[in-house]
Amino acid sequence: MKKITPIFLFLLFSVLFTAAQHLKPGFDKSECIEMLRIGAKFGDSAYRSRIPEPINFQQIYRSAIVGLDNCWDLWTNHHGMAVISIRGTTNNAVSWLANFYSAMVPAQGELQLSDSFHYKYILANNPRAAVHIGWLIGTAFLSQDILPKIDSLYQTGTREFILTGHSQGGAICFLLTSYLYQLQKQSRLPGDIRFKTYCMAAPKPGNLYYAYDYESMTQYGWAFNVVNPADWVPETMFSIQTVDDLNLTNPFINAKGIINQQSFPKNLVLKYFYNRLDKPVRKAEYRFQDCLGNSIYPYVKKALPGYVQPIYYNSMAYVRVGVTIVLPADADYFALFPDNPNKPFTHHLHPAYLFLAEKLPPAL
Repeated sequence: MKKITPIFLFLLFSVLFTAAQHLKPGFDKSECIEMLRIGAKFGDSAYRSRIPEPINFQQIYRSAIVGLDNCWDLWTNHHGMAVISIRGTTNNAVSWLANFYSAMVPAQGELQLSDSFHYKYILANNPRAAVHIGWLIGTAFLSQDILPKIDSLYQTGTREFILTGHSQGGAICFLLTSYLYQLQKQSRLPGDIRFKTYCMAAPKPGNLYYAYDYESMTQYGWAFNVVNPADWVPETMFSIQTVDDLNLTNPFINAKGIINQQSFPKNLVLKYFYNRLDKPVRKAEYRFQDCLGNSIYPYVKKALPGYVQPIYYNSMAYVRVGVTIVLPADADYFALFPDNPNKPFTHHLHPAYLFLAEKLPPAL
């Protein structure tokens, strides 16, 4: 039997160690915990002191505040990997304005955000895909700064990026992920860059057709939506579904015509019940879109003087997006984080998510 030389062992371990540093498909508990620790660094000193330091990454950049109080961090490690971390909602009223500005717009189009900034975007190929306008504005402003940083890192050999964000940051992270994948399809970003996404405690960013497109682009283990089932934020945005939100081939599309063909008085009875079901949700959809779009626009215009109101997409059918990792909120968790109506963010903040993530079983 031949002896295994020290140099052979060294080379073998070097290859294995190097391979272990590359991003792999599939949910990774250690990656999730590291992303939560990175995301917590946007908090104040008292908040940050409650969260352990990231182990594998070092912060190298924090952006200026742009858009509707949006900000991002850049982290790197010694193995050619980077993390783009998007800040969540702050105490600034403008940041909350971005959340409430929740009328939908098409997932491809153009926004005029200032006299000199026209943001052309494609987030989904399906023309019926639609997304949250407030978070799209954040995506637009942040991407102006993020893309040059990606290019700079690419020039020095970085090919792997993890995208992450907590709360509003997670919602923007959905849209940013879509935007970057679409840039790759257009050959505006190198095709050999690999993105992996961890959206944490994120609300719903768009409708079902957006979800289908996002999930198709990121499927086979490249994007995750991490949720604490006790957290109310992932239950938002409010969703109203009408028959217009269904695929065009469905049994309801010709309902009125079929009803009109029925004999009297059956047609009157059927029309009465159909209208009782259909009209209230259409009125609710209109009111939500009017209140959360048209009525909020003047306040957004005040924060962004050059912003021009877009044509909203006629829907409020928000859905949960992506492969969801549900954290195990058990009796041990509720003993430490009890329900308390006077503390609405108990289940939403990083300490709660970290506690639950650490209870996940190790990867198989």
